[in-house]
Amino acid sequence: MFARNEIMTIPNAITGVRALGIPLFLWCYLGLNNVALSLVVLVVGAISDYFDGKVARALHQESKLGAMLDPTIDRAYIAATAIALVINDVVPLWLLLVLVGRDIWVALALLIKRRNGSGVFEVTFLGKAATFNLLYAFPFLLLAGESGAGRIFSIIGWTFAIWGVGLYLVTALQYTYMALNNSK
Repeated sequence: MFARNEIMTIPNAITGVRALGIPLFLWCYLGLNNVALSLVVLVVGAISDYFDGKVARALHQESKLGAMLDPTIDRAYIAATAIALVINDVVPLWLLLVLVGRDIWVALALLIKRRNGSGVFEVTFLGKAATFNLLYAFPFLLLAGESGAGRIFSIIGWTFAIWGVGLYLVTALQYTYMALNNSK
């Protein structure tokens, strides 16, 4: 399915390390109840999401596998983080339901796109912006209940979260349109 030189790339290794951050975050946050370490894992995950694409383009190591893995790991990171934050009453359940519901919707749109003979969706600018906002919201929301500056962190976190959710929903419509019109 994928050529060996497409699998063994530096950007895919960065994405793989980011994937390992998902259970590490859950263990640090839910298992150890260590907010500081959890925060470090989230921030490293967000930074690595930015750099894997930059490295892929700089080294000319863009690949089909990377194009599939990166957004998949992003979705898993977002869902796992939202689940953990709901468990610890940091964010309300509706946030998790909207995020997961949108991802299910987009997965169904992808099935339609594939049935129509197309491949995967190309990640759009709005999709990247939605992911950026959500990945930046979570660390601030995590800090909101843990520090003296909690109110400020809460405002910043919810600002990113609301923008992220709004863009997430807009991209659901965007990807649905792409699926129904068989476009990239």
